[in-house]
Amino acid sequence: MGNHPMGDHSMDGHSMSGMHGPQSESAPGKPGDPAKVDRTIPIDMQDAMRFTPQAVRVKAGETIRFFLKNSGAMEHEFVIGSIDALKAHAETMRKMPGMKHAESNMQTLAPGQRGGLVWQFDKAGTVDFACLIPGHFEAGMKGQIVVE
Repeated sequence: MGNHPMGDHSMDGHSMSGMHGPQSESAPGKPGDPAKVDRTIPIDMQDAMRFTPQAVRVKAGETIRFFLKNSGAMEHEFVIGSIDALKAHAETMRKMPGMKHAESNMQTLAPGQRGGLVWQFDKAGTVDFACLIPGHFEAGMKGQIVVE
């Protein structure tokens, strides 16, 4: 029965469903286990609307603890996702600026605050990160994680 054209058809259906799955690409990877961190990468957030560093390299399968520090005088956030998902989220934040949100792929820090986010990168590719507080992303507060 598996050799029938119908079997091939369902196989095509399967590959097609994989092609239009933007939800799975909104935050590439998944929350990591804090007990299984491979290494820590410090990220500094500044009022100049920049992250330092703006580009990070990790290996597929690695669990990274991002040690986040807001050295600015205003609130900033670090959000991991695909650039399309980040742009859509930034648009929502502009429409509802008072909206508070907390997801496993993000951390919001008050001025001077430190925090952390543990993330496991499951496959090679490029992952983006940004600050989605209204005006910050638009001013260039974004960066890239290259997963090798």
